[in-house]
Amino acid sequence: MEGGAELRRQAFHLGTGECTRFCIATYPRAAARGALLYVHPFAEEMNKCRRMAAISSAAFAEQGWLVLQPDLHGCGDSAGDFADATWDGWLDDISLAVAWLRVNAPGPMVLWSLRAGSVLVADWLSRQHASVPLMLWQPVINGRQYLSQFLRLKAAGDMLTEADARVGMNDARQDIIAGRPVEVAGYILSPALARGLEASALILPDAYGARVGVMEINAAGTASPGVAALTAGWSKAGVRVDTSVVAGAAFWQTIEIQTAPDLIEAGCAWLKGIVC
Repeated sequence: MEGGAELRRQAFHLGTGECTRFCIATYPRAAARGALLYVHPFAEEMNKCRRMAAISSAAFAEQGWLVLQPDLHGCGDSAGDFADATWDGWLDDISLAVAWLRVNAPGPMVLWSLRAGSVLVADWLSRQHASVPLMLWQPVINGRQYLSQFLRLKAAGDMLTEADARVGMNDARQDIIAGRPVEVAGYILSPALARGLEASALILPDAYGARVGVMEINAAGTASPGVAALTAGWSKAGVRVDTSVVAGAAFWQTIEIQTAPDLIEAGCAWLKGIVC
């Protein structure tokens, strides 16, 4: 770290009553140049990414950003169980966090998402009719496809054959349609959360006017086909999109907890370009 005051981290609960959200705020050494809101991944990917999120937040705070890391309802140390979580409730959590940052960090705000946090952020922007700069790390671009991948974990856990896995996934979807929760890899997935995830997609609101930074880890050094097509469409529509692909471990899914320093460096470089 540079000389001067140390970075300060504050753990607190945001909200009132029994519906509080656990948050960690990482403050810069001096007055904040802006605010960064972290929207974490889904289910077990969130836990895999905790260390990466923590060291990234410190790096961004070194650049002068006040970084807020909230645990969404039913996740981490926030109130409720995962089975209680709903998509609309998570959207409300983003609004609650944004309101806190507006008060505590005047200046520009950036929404920083990891994995499935991207489609949640996109839905929030659409409902708010807002244009806020986005920093998207390894973004999920299709909620329905991601839900299918998540449900496939149930088949893997049950040691099913490929044919039985397809039947099992269909049964799980039928349970969700019927309003019954589904257990997947130790997580109880509520119909309200599943339906919201399934309907989501990484689509920007009409007339979106802010910058977007998309960063991926790919050993081949090229953007994934889906992300490449998506960002090309955004650029054609007039959105200023910056993309970067770096080397590193797929830390959101590795067995051992890992980090990706090059991804943090890419994030720091992109944030320097945000007008303050």
